[in-house]
Amino acid sequence: MNRVEVSAGEAPLPQWGKFLKIFALKTLARLDRNQWDLSVLLCDDQTITELNSRYRGKAEATDVLSFNMGEGGGRGDLRSRFLYGGIVISLESLKENAQRFKVSEDEELRRLLIHGILHLDGMDHKTNKKDEPMLLLQEQILTELAQERVMGGDV
Repeated sequence: MNRVEVSAGEAPLPQWGKFLKIFALKTLARLDRNQWDLSVLLCDDQTITELNSRYRGKAEATDVLSFNMGEGGGRGDLRSRFLYGGIVISLESLKENAQRFKVSEDEELRRLLIHGILHLDGMDHKTNKKDEPMLLLQEQILTELAQERVMGGDV
């Protein structure tokens, strides 16, 4: 069984936080990942800029960061847990992305969460071109889970 913790740091957790947890669990199930412990932090651009600067040397905001913290097996071994790590999502950058790409904030949130999980699962991409294998899988999962909503409706 996978475990997901969603928080918003100092801010109160949005009401839809529990649905973000459910979506993360469905994404892990889609990837056939078991025994994962995963945390998701929702934050603002200032917080993600500080993290991006400290850990990646880039003094700029980004939409999502993934921090792999664990070791062990988590790809189906039911005997051991795997502390995979944390995903940080900037809600400010998420809103900007949604406007720029003309998608709902809900869709963009689901896309960023899938993206973060794929990074924690060992995938990476060199560019943001649509034909990158990781980004193709990301969009495939997003399509497969299209009926799922996190924020509710077309926010």
